[in-house]
Amino acid sequence: MATRENGRIVENPIEARQGERGPSVLALLTISTGLAVMILGVIWFVWFRV
Repeated sequence: MATRENGRIVENPIEARQGERGPSVLALLTISTGLAVMILGVIWFVWFRV
C-alpha cells in the first residue's frame, strides 16, 4: 500500500505501474471500435456493392 513520506506518496514498483481505468478509457474504446466498424462498412459497400 502506498505510504506518505516527507509529504510525498511512496509506492513500490508494482503499485506505481498500475493504472486506473476510468470513463475516458471506456469512451476511447467505444468511439474507436465504432469508428472502425463504420470505416469497414464503408469499404465493404464500396468494394462489394450488394
